[in-house]
Amino acid sequence: MQLAQYTKEFSYNWKLAAPVMLGMLGHTFVGFIDNIMVGQLGSAELAAVSLGNSFMFIAMSLGIGFSTAITPLVAAADASHDFKAGKSAFKHGLFLCTVLGISLFLMVYFAKPLMYLMKQPQEVVELAIPYLDLVAFSLIPLVFFQGFKQFSDGLSLTKFPMYATLLANVVNVVLNYLLIFGKLGFPELGIVGAAYGTLASRFAMVALLWYLLRINEKARPFVTGIKFFELSKSMLKKIMLLGAPSAMQMFFEVAIFTAAIWLSGLLGKNPQAANQIALNLSSMTFMVAMGLSVASMIRVGNQNGLKNYTELRRIAYSIFLMGILFAF
Repeated sequence: MQLAQYTKEFSYNWKLAAPVMLGMLGHTFVGFIDNIMVGQLGSAELAAVSLGNSFMFIAMSLGIGFSTAITPLVAAADASHDFKAGKSAFKHGLFLCTVLGISLFLMVYFAKPLMYLMKQPQEVVELAIPYLDLVAFSLIPLVFFQGFKQFSDGLSLTKFPMYATLLANVVNVVLNYLLIFGKLGFPELGIVGAAYGTLASRFAMVALLWYLLRINEKARPFVTGIKFFELSKSMLKKIMLLGAPSAMQMFFEVAIFTAAIWLSGLLGKNPQAANQIALNLSSMTFMVAMGLSVASMIRVGNQNGLKNYTELRRIAYSIFLMGILFAF
């Protein structure tokens, strides 16, 4: 086995993965900025954001995990120049992401009373509920964005979602500053202001990514003229069968960290706030693996579309090798 046949793929793997890593870091950075700015209000407020986000993490894991089914289908269609199959995968995936986003919002919204049953600090729960109302609604644009993102990744346009996430961070920081602290004549809303910032930033992500895809020559035919309610049962089933295991795998990963948030809450607001800061920092390292996983979906999907299974195996090994090197 010659190592060079795998290492020569590193450059293109990195070209695909790096924007995804930066984009995923951008998602994490939205929460990190919230922690820094809300932390200035006090430990109770920071603990409330942590508690509210623990429900969000679970819902987001299901939405993000499910949406990954779109990428390999679009990548396979792109490599084989099958426009009809690619547009069908995108349309059905986006439809399912929309339904899932609404369902997750309702699930989180009506799960709020559970906070009272989890023996969390009373002060923290009372602060967390109005915050959770708004960030739960942001699940709808977030999962909708994921549908567009995974489609964009499938076409190897991984920079577009990165740009959208960078815009989200700018919007979030500006609105947090104005609404958390009541600057420039805006009302001082505390952690509810942070929730408004998060909500607005997620709508901004969707708008920019749609615009970038709309003006791109390669992506434009896919994102225009979509007939949402002309659906194929077989394609819906195919995406659900691919997406459901991915969603559950990500759910179980996130559930471990979420349990730590709830357990730290039993110790009080200060340990819960400290856990939130540590969790936010540690999660940034996970984004490297996420970037490589998206690169693998794109490249393996391409080779699957070409039915070139020898190349598929070689490229898969090259990404696996990159993952090992990054781990060290």
